[in-house]
Amino acid sequence: MSRLRPVLALSAVLFALVACTPDKAASSENLPPGDTLVKDSAAAMREIKTTQFLIGADGEIAGLSLRRAEGTLTKEGSAKGTAQVEQSGTPVELEFVIVGDKIHLKGPTGGYQTLPLTLASSVYDPSAILDPDRGIAKVLGSATGATTEASEPVDGKDAWRVAATTTGADLAGLIPGMTNSIPAKLWIADADKRLLKATFTLSGGTVTVTFKEFDAPVTISAP
Repeated sequence: MSRLRPVLALSAVLFALVACTPDKAASSENLPPGDTLVKDSAAAMREIKTTQFLIGADGEIAGLSLRRAEGTLTKEGSAKGTAQVEQSGTPVELEFVIVGDKIHLKGPTGGYQTLPLTLASSVYDPSAILDPDRGIAKVLGSATGATTEASEPVDGKDAWRVAATTTGADLAGLIPGMTNSIPAKLWIADADKRLLKATFTLSGGTVTVTFKEFDAPVTISAP
């Protein structure tokens, strides 16, 4: 038994050393370049035809009345879902349907009202999100200083978390009224480079955008 003790002790030391050895896959040297991921994600999002989305605002962000929005949209600009906006300090729940150049809005009471889509752009216009020239692809395409921080799954999908700086003017297609440079965290799917989630840090709070159910069949018609 006395002969086994040195062997067992050595085994314990070796086990401890192995356990404390950093995982090479998680080291910064093995992370893919952030600028490449963001560029590939911009290209991937330009090809998206439909998606489900969720936008949530936390904190007190000056000039932003949108608190939450979720629904389904198409690359052509059609969309349907619900939104919560703040009016005179009071949250108001709305249902919306966008087809062509019209937005159909339904408040807590009454039926739908039909308005020109241009009237909604200063508050919230989801029709721009998948537009390659106004939406998320443009935001990704103009992002700078992209740095991959870690591998971090989103809803069970392997993804890379990338820190970058986005441009407020380009972000206006998702979040109206934005200006200047805005720090962002981007979660980009490892498999197909689609953007799964993004968080934008603004003065007074953050806005988080998530996407899922890409390219599922969608039919959106006026109510």
